[in-house]
Amino acid sequence: METMEKKVNGFKSLDIMNTLDAIKGNPDIGKFRFRVRNKWISGGHNRSTIKEFFGGCAEDTSREKPFVFDNSEPPILLGNNEGANPVEFILHGLAGCMTTTMMLHAAARDISVDSVESSLEGDLDVNGFLGLDRTVRNGYQGIRVSFKIEGDLTDEERQMLISFAHQSPVFDIVTNKVPVTVHLNP
Repeated sequence: METMEKKVNGFKSLDIMNTLDAIKGNPDIGKFRFRVRNKWISGGHNRSTIKEFFGGCAEDTSREKPFVFDNSEPPILLGNNEGANPVEFILHGLAGCMTTTMMLHAAARDISVDSVESSLEGDLDVNGFLGLDRTVRNGYQGIRVSFKIEGDLTDEERQMLISFAHQSPVFDIVTNKVPVTVHLNP
């Protein structure tokens, strides 16, 4: 019973096994619908609120208060720094998701890690977004991710951890086209 109550990288082994077994038994448990509400405030400042989502075949009620994130721009991009800009949030989401994915998969394989740090850089040319050069992509032209992983690990285990990071849902989102529909509410 000791191995079932054991924690690896902050995850309980029994929780991982129970979650996997539940999803194997009913694949619909693994289907989620996340939601964000956003309201423009002024200029480049807008605010996103995140609380409810659907997952595990039900509406989630675990969050008592919403998470609130202000989006803005630095002055050079005509904002007032009320928050990080949306493309910085993409880097934040990518870093967080790759790290969590890496650590969960490591824990499921009983690979203990002492620490993980990452740094991300994204190159963006606003000539595309501003419509000044139609040959320039509106979004990132490239993103570089660098991990520093500490622990009693072999080189093979470190490479395995990096491969786990590639299984991140946000990594998939930013490296593959995702259909996005946009419509106007009446």
